[in-house]
Amino acid sequence: MTISNSIKEYRTAKNMTQEELAEAVSVSRQTIIAIEKGNYTPSLLLAMQLAKFFKTNVEELFRIK
Repeated sequence: MTISNSIKEYRTAKNMTQEELAEAVSVSRQTIIAIEKGNYTPSLLLAMQLAKFFKTNVEELFRIK
């Protein structure tokens, strides 16, 4: 079972850089890169922070495959 995400799509829709998103949710740019590439599954807290930032729910950002 793997988790896919739509972080990059949401980020680019807001015309944000990875650095800007990282600063907004208090993580490193490398963390955002790893999440977008699917190399890192964020904690529940970080997933919820990202969803809140993008004004959506966690299920819209992350999907179990």
